[in-house]
Amino acid sequence: MTTTTAEVKYEIKDISLAAMGKDRIEWAGREMPVLRQIRDRFAKEKPLAGVRISACCHVTTETANLAIALKAGGADAILIASNPLSTQDDVAASLVKDHGISVYAIKGEDNDTYHRHVQIALDHRPNIIIDDGSDVTTTLVQERPNQLSDIYGTTEETTTGIVRLNAMFNDGMLTFPAVSVNDADTKHFFDNRYGTGQSTLDGIVRATNILLAGRVIVVVGYGWCGKGVAMRAKGLGANVVVTEIDPVRAIEAVMDGFRVMPMAEAAPIGDIFVTVTGNKHVIRREHFEVMKDGAMVSNSGHFDIEIDLESLKEMSESDRYVRNFTQEYKLKSGKSVIVLGEGRLINLAAAEGHPASVMDMSFANQALASEYLVVNKGKLSPGLIPVPEDIDREIARLKLQAMGIDIDTLTPEQIEYCNSWTVGT
Repeated sequence: MTTTTAEVKYEIKDISLAAMGKDRIEWAGREMPVLRQIRDRFAKEKPLAGVRISACCHVTTETANLAIALKAGGADAILIASNPLSTQDDVAASLVKDHGISVYAIKGEDNDTYHRHVQIALDHRPNIIIDDGSDVTTTLVQERPNQLSDIYGTTEETTTGIVRLNAMFNDGMLTFPAVSVNDADTKHFFDNRYGTGQSTLDGIVRATNILLAGRVIVVVGYGWCGKGVAMRAKGLGANVVVTEIDPVRAIEAVMDGFRVMPMAEAAPIGDIFVTVTGNKHVIRREHFEVMKDGAMVSNSGHFDIEIDLESLKEMSESDRYVRNFTQEYKLKSGKSVIVLGEGRLINLAAAEGHPASVMDMSFANQALASEYLVVNKGKLSPGLIPVPEDIDREIARLKLQAMGIDIDTLTPEQIEYCNSWTVGT
């Protein structure tokens, strides 16, 4: 049920958790100097004044700092959860109580509640949608075509969402600009690789308290997220196996020192499986059948579709929780398969998601992409558009500056050489 306090509408677990959330939001903010600089400028210039923004994101301390920056810029923003298990309830409470931001998010909310919150996000009649998986955007197109005229554009945070937007564009349904924040260099090189790499293993360890050294960890997919997970698992002493469908990525994994094989060959030897593909049922019945007794499966892709849980339930005679976020399925064959985090994002279900220092750049992209959509309202072509290079490079420059790191600049002679075709060796 929606509650209203001092004109702020919300649906959260418990408003009394706000004090704890306030401290944690401030702690994360210390690690987000780029977003802080953007927030300070937004507070002075108000580039988002009067703009209605509906943000569908993981409700974490880092997202809270983005929401605060958007409000500082003058936006009329509301926030809903992008995943039923990724909400930090104390953070949601603080955003409502301390910052006057409407939040609709409860950790563990069921699918009906989630979809109702998506409708609430659209009831806000957004000019800009900040999406994480494109659920709000696709619902808008399918169910609310009368609101399309309100839309300046959307921004998308995830690989999964970009895949959906591409499909929408190919079907002629993406009739407005969508900024591909996920593909910005200052996003995927760092958030996807270093953020996902560390936080995924953090979630696995928090859920299980197992030693990773010496285990066979199968990383399913070698995109930027898979590269990060494989790199960090190797650093912790695991024997890493990679499965892939893309021959170029497969070669890259081999050259990076990993064993590469089909899932059919990896399934019998893996101790822990991590899916990071953004695709459906990459671990399924035939793989469960040959897994070791006690094999653990987890997902760090956006949606809970990468592991075929329906088939696993059909193969099982019983299931039980042995730890928080650790569910043992007893197969009819007598073996067991352990599912972590209900097959949802393990880094957010069992841990706290990406470290703030890396989300600093991702959410700086979101804030500046929102400003870009406002400044260029009516001027941008429909379809996926990249984050402008000058924004991407400025975020990197600000991050280096905050880290106290200087880099070289080209000399006049070097600039002349780069712009000339007549000078050879």
